[in-house]
Amino acid sequence: MARGRTLDDAATAALVRVLESPTFEVIPLKNIHDQATFLPAGATVSVTASPAKGIEATVELAIELETHGLRSIPHLSAKMIRDRRHLVELLSRLDDAGIDRAFVVGGDADDPGDFPDGLSLLRAIAELPHGITDIGIPCYPQGHPTIPDDRLLEALAAKAPYARYMTTQMCFDAKAIATWLAARRADGIALPGILGIPGVADPQRLMTIGARIGVKDTRRFVLKNARFVTKMLRSGGFYRPDDLMLELAPLMADPAAAIGGIHLYTFNGIEATEGWRESFLAGLSAAATA
Repeated sequence: MARGRTLDDAATAALVRVLESPTFEVIPLKNIHDQATFLPAGATVSVTASPAKGIEATVELAIELETHGLRSIPHLSAKMIRDRRHLVELLSRLDDAGIDRAFVVGGDADDPGDFPDGLSLLRAIAELPHGITDIGIPCYPQGHPTIPDDRLLEALAAKAPYARYMTTQMCFDAKAIATWLAARRADGIALPGILGIPGVADPQRLMTIGARIGVKDTRRFVLKNARFVTKMLRSGGFYRPDDLMLELAPLMADPAAAIGGIHLYTFNGIEATEGWRESFLAGLSAAATA
């Protein structure tokens, strides 16, 4: 076990459970076609939305991955959907592809359309006929760079009735996550929590992604992922989430926390992140039988 940490049987079993069926987040860039070959068969794949690429690129990639036997979750970014007609078109395309899942976010756009935030989009989706039955929403245990905490909590409470689960931002502080989740359970928010975990990444990969998504998106990317960049630099330029996973294991094993799984932010480095996942699982199995 990494760094001398010892887990009890329940924590080990919880880690194995979430690592056996994670969600892999990918970005609709050209290199995803090569990297997608490293995804496990039938994997769940969350496809992000980038203003530089447009929401159509997200839907197209989600459909493509679905046709290859993967379980796609397209991000429907409110500010990137022009109007109700555009929304109907997107939902129709997902229906035709047999995709019954979506992750609804407020998103970013220089010229937003009729949906200023995730809640307005969720309400519009609820009013339309479609086959989407599994909707996820974001949550922010470590805060948001531009939105005050009280507004985040108000929005989460308003959006919860429309969703099946909530996925955290990319987090690094296990205690902060546990404290935040306990508070939300006390507030009556019972949505299963999917923990956002950074995958294996290095500076060169982040620079490559930045170059491909465009200057404006790069600034947004750095702002949203400032903690990750800092962690990576402090780790010598190469980040692995071993310690974070071990710190989160007791929380994953706690029924009151209602942890539904993990969401791996791959930065399109699927080969490295999947290699880490397989190695970490093997280490858990070895420790359990030692």
